[in-house]
Amino acid sequence: ASEAKDKGNAAYKARQFDEALVQYSNAIELDSSDITFWNNKAAVYFEMGKYDECIETAEQAIEVGREYRADYKHIAKAMGRIGTAYSKKDNLDKAIEFYNRSLTEHRAADILTKLRTLEKLRKQREEEEYLDEEKGNAAREHGNELFKAGKYAEAQAEYSEAIKRSPTDPRNYSNRAACLIKLIALPDAIKDCDRCVTLDPTYVKAYTRKANALFLMREYAEALDALEEAKLHDTDKKNSAEIDQLEYKSYAAITEQNSRQTPEQALARAQANPRIAAILANPVMQNILQQMQSDPRAAREHLKNPAIASNLRKLIAAGIVRMG
Repeated sequence: ASEAKDKGNAAYKARQFDEALVQYSNAIELDSSDITFWNNKAAVYFEMGKYDECIETAEQAIEVGREYRADYKHIAKAMGRIGTAYSKKDNLDKAIEFYNRSLTEHRAADILTKLRTLEKLRKQREEEEYLDEEKGNAAREHGNELFKAGKYAEAQAEYSEAIKRSPTDPRNYSNRAACLIKLIALPDAIKDCDRCVTLDPTYVKAYTRKANALFLMREYAEALDALEEAKLHDTDKKNSAEIDQLEYKSYAAITEQNSRQTPEQALARAQANPRIAAILANPVMQNILQQMQSDPRAAREHLKNPAIASNLRKLIAAGIVRMG
């Protein structure tokens, strides 16, 4: 039997698969209790593209292995090969099933990698099959009705359904963000706003909703940054009243916050904040702050630069730069 197996191995390496099948079959006839012979025969069928025969032979290998208490690694190998054969047949469910079974016998890195790849592919296919723009629109409209009725959790569920059905529609993320703000799930609301403007950078409502969420988190400088983005894209001024109101509220909150601490206390807290400390350590910002001390009108010119304006807003919020 070993001699026949060796001949089969030589033929397999030479890609003489018909001869390899003959030799492995001979080995099995001489000793049908050796799982290796069955596994090797299954491998030949796989290379020949005969996946049904590969699966059948590998299943026989498992039965033999169980009966004669073969090393669990050999049983795992047979299961893994069945999984790969099913993968070639594009039967992802069966492939995943056998990869999982293989891993319960022996945790092989290559099988784990194949499993993760197929799980990702199956999820992608399921998501693609679920896509339906019409149903997505219907879910969003239902969500709008629920939102108006103050049923925010139910509305959130409808917007989530809309996202699954139509993941490239920015309205779904913006509307869900509005729900999340009502439910005080503020970090998740900000993520949805960011997804929205990734899909449509001109979606003003997403910026104002992000600003609102940041305001509620007392991240006033970041809220003002979001409002600057809103202003940039609010070309028809339809949202100017809301933007102005949020901006006023943010600066009022900063003023009130800073009134409760001395400049020395503000500086001590700022230096303990890595983001603010990095701004203060920036040579360009140090130069700008010195200019502003000697000439407050210099701030107007520097505010034309969006990056510098953002840094100044952070310093204002931290109480380092005082208004008024």
